Amino acid sequence: MNSVFLYSALGWLDLFGIAVFAISGALVAARNRQTLVTFGFFALVTGVGGGTVRDLLIGAPVFWVQDARVPILCLGIALLVWVTPVKFWRPAAVDWFDAIGLAAYSVFGAAKAMQLGIDPVPAAIMGIITASVGGVIRDLISGEPSIIIRPELYVTAGALAASVFVLLVQIGVQGFIAALIAFTAGFALRALAIIKGLSLPAYRGAEEKE
Repeated sequence: MNSVFLYSALGWLDLFGIAVFAISGALVAARNRQTLVTFGFFALVTGVGGGTVRDLLIGAPVFWVQDARVPILCLGIALLVWVTPVKFWRPAAVDWFDAIGLAAYSVFGAAKAMQLGIDPVPAAIMGIITASVGGVIRDLISGEPSIIIRPELYVTAGALAASVFVLLVQIGVQGFIAALIAFTAGFALRALAIIKGLSLPAYRGAEEKE
């Protein structure tokens, strides 16, 4: 794999994923009628949370500490959501922006890990962590039920996107094409979960004999 080309070709996914996650964080603050400061905090934590954990785990410099554009982007998005009339944001907007960020960041997280020499399976796991941790932190801080324990598919969609990307790159598919296919697969699965309520079977345990 040409890691330099792959990383540069997928660079757009980084800021894109950060932006849509930041929107979802700001929308949660809006839904809870928070202050502008809280808007900024939610946008920043949601936008960079997963990537921060990923970089710490793989021993890379924490990306947003090295690039001032990232916190500026998150805070700018928080301000944009703050000044936008609420009628422009549908109640389900958080889920849809989160779905876009999930798919994009799953792919980028896996790509960054592979670019730094992480083996394929751990790289796919890094993609999942990148995509899901920010939303988990957002939900915990806001006091809402964590998105990863809702019945519909969430982490599974991120796992699909990251795994498809890693697999396609391993068999020689060009990086940008692999990213596009993987993003589409992950987003499509999450979209179906939102629309149709798709979910994996829950653990039922051993049924007691009467």
